[in-house]
Amino acid sequence: MGMFMSFMGKGLPTAQMLSLVMGTLHRQFIEKDIKSLEEFHIAILDIFSTVNSALPGKHYDVPSPKEVEACFHEWKAVANESEKKKIFIEFMKRKVNLSKLDDSTLVTGIVTPPAAMAAKRAGESLPQLKLIKAIPDVIFVPSATIIALVSVKLSRKMFLGNMAS
Repeated sequence: MGMFMSFMGKGLPTAQMLSLVMGTLHRQFIEKDIKSLEEFHIAILDIFSTVNSALPGKHYDVPSPKEVEACFHEWKAVANESEKKKIFIEFMKRKVNLSKLDDSTLVTGIVTPPAAMAAKRAGESLPQLKLIKAIPDVIFVPSATIIALVSVKLSRKMFLGNMAS
């Protein structure tokens, strides 16, 4: 369908599409009465929430509060509305980054379900863990996977936090 529209000349070039999206986000942004850093930050979070909920499968990381604060001070210092729009659009272009899964999360998500099934089968034969038979596989495997993913994410954040400081 995309090639067909391009051949007819009806397809939008990437630059026009990006301009359309940024214009729409800026309109949503300026509709709010922003006077403080908190209101500015909430407006930015609202935009990222809108983008993340509208695009299936793709999620974008929110910029850090320090980056938002720096943009706010730069945005607040300018009186001209077109300059404010330019600052906002440049900020969004620089800071909208696609969320990425690291290898450890991916491997954990793939390996945990079979490991959980094996652990459950092994645990059912032990007298101390007979209670594990009462838990259905449909509940046990996703729960074990979520717990494993959360623990990997937390340990990774703690490890990277220690490395940064």
